[in-house]
Amino acid sequence: MVISRALINEPTVIFADEPTGNLDSATGAIVEDTLFQLNRDRGITLVIVTHDEDLAARCDRQVFIRDGVVVPSGAGVAAA
Repeated sequence: MVISRALINEPTVIFADEPTGNLDSATGAIVEDTLFQLNRDRGITLVIVTHDEDLAARCDRQVFIRDGVVVPSGAGVAAA
């Protein structure tokens, strides 16, 4: 599993670009739960890039980018 390989060097930060993008919903849920468990249990910081609003909602902080520019949260970030 990719997550196991990412943990070999005991990182303090994991960068996950669309970590559930190509997965079925059941496997995606396992990956999400594993990432957030690593955050809780090992204090690993997660930087997740996603279009999945449900996954984003699980994060402590959200930064929205539209047309290459950071936009304030709640400033109409829904697809135009």
